[in-house]
Amino acid sequence: MRGRFPRAEVRALLRPQTTAERNIRNVLIDGIGVGIVTGVGTFLSVFLARLGASSLLVGLITSLPALAGALFGVPIGRFLERQRNIVPWYSGMRVWVLWSYAFFGFLPFFIPLEAVPWTVIGIWALVTIPATFVNVAFTVVMGGVAGPKRRFYVMSLRWSSLGAVTAITVATVGQILDRIVFPLNYQLVFIGSFVGGLLSFIFSRSIELPDNTVSAAPQLKVPLQVRARAAWGAFADHPAFARFAGSSFVFRSGVAMAIPLFPLYWVNVVQASDAWIGIITTANSAVLLVAYYLWSRAVRKIGIGGVLIATSFGIALYPIAAATTGSVVLLAVFAGLVGFFVAGNDLVNFDLVLSSIPTDRQATYVGVYQTLQNLALFIMPLVGTLLADAFGLPFALIVAGVLRLAGAGLYVLLGVGRAQATAATEAG
Repeated sequence: MRGRFPRAEVRALLRPQTTAERNIRNVLIDGIGVGIVTGVGTFLSVFLARLGASSLLVGLITSLPALAGALFGVPIGRFLERQRNIVPWYSGMRVWVLWSYAFFGFLPFFIPLEAVPWTVIGIWALVTIPATFVNVAFTVVMGGVAGPKRRFYVMSLRWSSLGAVTAITVATVGQILDRIVFPLNYQLVFIGSFVGGLLSFIFSRSIELPDNTVSAAPQLKVPLQVRARAAWGAFADHPAFARFAGSSFVFRSGVAMAIPLFPLYWVNVVQASDAWIGIITTANSAVLLVAYYLWSRAVRKIGIGGVLIATSFGIALYPIAAATTGSVVLLAVFAGLVGFFVAGNDLVNFDLVLSSIPTDRQATYVGVYQTLQNLALFIMPLVGTLLADAFGLPFALIVAGVLRLAGAGLYVLLGVGRAQATAATEAG
C-alpha cells in the first residue's frame, strides 16, 4: 500500500483523468505561478527604498491591502455569494494583482524616476480591490477543489510547492539584480513576473466547480450600529474568544509594525546588496517545508498552547536581534530561525480561532477576528515608519519586538490555548 499510494498521486498530477484530479493539478500549477510572482514581489519594498521613497510610502505597501480588506471584505463576500460560479472572479481578479508587478516594471520607461514611488502606490491602491476579491474567493475555491476529505493533502501540496518556488525565485532574483544596472535590473525582474501571472491565470481559470445555489432572498443592509453591537457581543458572550482575539491583536500589531521596517533597515542601515537581501528572504522561506512537519509533531507533544507560546516568543525576539547587528550573515540566520517559528505559529492559530468560537456562528466571529487583524495591518506599519523617521530604524524594530513580547505575555497571562494544550497532549 505504501508503494502504490505515491504512484497513484503522481499519476493523478501528471495524467489527470477526472475533474477532481484536473482541479488539483490546476491548483498546484496556479500555486507555482503565484510563487514566482510572490518571490519577485518581495523586492517591491526594496525597489521603493532604493528609489529614495519615504518610510511612509514603504509602509503603505502593507497598510493599503489591509485597509481594503477591512472596508470591502464583507460587501465583496456578499457579492460573491450571489454569483453562480466564483472561479471566474477568482482567476480574473487574481490576474490583475499578479500583473501589477509587470506594470511597475514599465513605469520608469515612461515617467521620471522621482515620480515612480508615488505612481506605484497609486496603482497598488487600485489593486487592493481585486486583491480583496481574491482573498475572499480563495477559501471557497480551495474548499471546493479539495472537498472535506482531501483538504489537508491539497493545501499542503499547494503551500509546499508555492513556498519552494518562492524561495528559488527570491534567490535567483537577488543574484540577477546584482548583475544589471539599476533601475533596469528591477524593471526586467518585475516585467518577467508576467510569466508567473500568466501561468496562474491559465490554470486557475480552468478549475471546474459546480454552480452555487443562489438564494433569491434580498440581501438586507445591516446598519453600522447593529454590526458594532454584534462585534461587542462576540467578545462579551465568549471570554475564550475575547482572550485569544485581544492577545492576538497586540501580538499581530507588533508583527505588522515591523513589516515595512526590515527592507528599509537592510537598504538604509545595513546597506545590504540585492543578492544578500535575496539570501535573507530565501532563508526565511526555505525552512517552512521542514518546519510545518516538525511543529505538527510538537503539537502532539506539548499541545497547541505550548507551541503558541514557544513560537510567539521566538517571533518576538527576531526584530530585537536584527536591530542589534549589521551583519548580513547573522540577518540571514535570524531570518531562517524566525521562519521556523512562524510556521508553528501559523499552524496553531487556525485551530485556536475555530476552537474558541461557537460552531453555529463561525462567520460572525471569524469576521470580527479578521477585522482586528486588518486593523493591525493597516495602522501599525504606519506607526512603525513614523517611529523610524523620528528615532531611527533600530529603535522602531526594538519597539516592534517589545510589542510582540507583550502579546506573547498576554497569551501566557490569560491562558490562551491552555485547554487546547491539555487536549492535544492527551490525544498524542
